[in-house]
Amino acid sequence: MIAIDNKTVSIKTAQVVRNYRLRLEFSDGKVVEVDFGPYLRSATLPGIRRYLQPRQFRQFAITDGVLHWNDYDLIFPMADLYDGVIR
Repeated sequence: MIAIDNKTVSIKTAQVVRNYRLRLEFSDGKVVEVDFGPYLRSATLPGIRRYLQPRQFRQFAITDGVLHWNDYDLIFPMADLYDGVIR
């Protein structure tokens, strides 16, 4: 969760749009598409690169409003997701 304009915002839904791109809907109604592809392709760690396998990438979950993969093995800052850019 993240505080935006003095209110807490969390992720309600996430769906694969294509390849490594997810459409995220936040609890305040904002919808963004985030492309995880550039980040995954530039990663050098095998633990991150394994998410380049489409089956692995699609196995994300939302727990308590937080998007993650494999029980928090891979997670991104909520502010980046809200902005739609992985930094």
